Parts: sequence; C-alpha cells; structure tokens
Amino acid sequence: QLQLVESGGGLVQPGGSLRLSCAASGFTLDDYDIGWFRQAPGKEREGVSCISSGYRTYYTMSVKGRFTISRDNALNTVYLQMNSAKPEDTAVYYCAAKPSMLLPTLCVPSSYHSWGQGTQVTVSS
Repeated sequence: QLQLVESGGGLVQPGGSLRLSCAASGFTLDDYDIGWFRQAPGKEREGVSCISSGYRTYYTMSVKGRFTISRDNALNTVYLQMNSAKPEDTAVYYCAAKPSMLLPTLCVPSSYHSWGQGTQVTVSS
C-alpha cells in the first residue's frame, strides 16, 4: 500500500523559510514522479512543484526562484524548501505520487492518484 506523510508545516514569517518533507512508505520513490500541491480556501488545488523519476523539475511561476524541490531516494523522501515566503503562500500543502509517465506535463493534479493528508503552512507576522 502506497502511503505519503507530509511534515514540516507551520507558521513562518514573511520572508522566512520552511522545509516540507514527504515520506513515502509501501513503495520506493525511484520509479515515481512526486509533486507538491497546495490549496487555499476558495481556490483550486494547484501544482506548486513536481519532480520526475528522472529528476526533471517543474515550478509554478509564482514560486520560481523561491522554492526548491528535491528528492532523496535513499531516504524515500521528497522535500520542498520554501524561501522568501509570502502571505499568498498560505495554504494546505499536499504531496502526491504517480508512476513515472512520459507526458509533456509533469504537475497536473488530476494525474496524481496517491495523496498525503496535507500539512498547513501559514505565512504571517
């Protein structure tokens, strides 16, 4: 059974940093694409950053240059380093996984079928 557990969420000040972790169990990350998604109240779920099994990455424009996604297959964990946090980053963040596919798009929420429960990130003074 595939399981994903997010951790590292919490309160951070504007301009501050936070690192989210996504720990996988029941499967090995090597053959999977992993994504970080977020959903704020009243907004649709959006792809924030995704990383393929081949280490290709995607970032939504609003976080490009501020967030970094990485994966450590030995630890079966994917990270999202959030720097220069902004209030508009406030949302519930989810990690998700799908078997690696040869597709032109990497970070479409509907293509991911295994989801964690989410972790709240609040950017506020």
